[in-house]
Amino acid sequence: MAARRPVAAVTAVVLVLEAAGIVLLNWVLSIFVDRQQMSMAGLESRAMSAGAWAGGLVFGLYLLLCAFFAMRCAVRDRVPGTFARIVLISCAVIHGVVGAFTVGLVGWAAFVGAMAVLGLLIFTLLAYAPEKAVPASAGTPEGGAPGAEPTPAA
Repeated sequence: MAARRPVAAVTAVVLVLEAAGIVLLNWVLSIFVDRQQMSMAGLESRAMSAGAWAGGLVFGLYLLLCAFFAMRCAVRDRVPGTFARIVLISCAVIHGVVGAFTVGLVGWAAFVGAMAVLGLLIFTLLAYAPEKAVPASAGTPEGGAPGAEPTPAA
């Protein structure tokens, strides 16, 4: 498949941009909460501000990790390891859930954006799917290689 390396690289770039956007959004939210002196159920506004900033930073780092694994697939052109596949699959699941929420809360444009990233992640995961090993006896009923002439019975 010739398109898998460029798509994996585009996926990595998009995830880096998304990480920067998430961190920026949470930074702005933390500033608004802090300056407005907002509180929820008696929680200090400083604590809410720090929580918004920390949450955005952690999610941004997670997206950067996903981008690293996608770029490593593109550069090496090899199947990612088990941990990397689990991280990329969890990122795809998160984008599916976020897409479902954004269609109601933000609108269709955000939904399309989340689904585009989901599609890039799914394509990368399927393009770099691990190949299944074929046992030597699976080729023919006699146990020979596929396409080989069967050995005559003695």
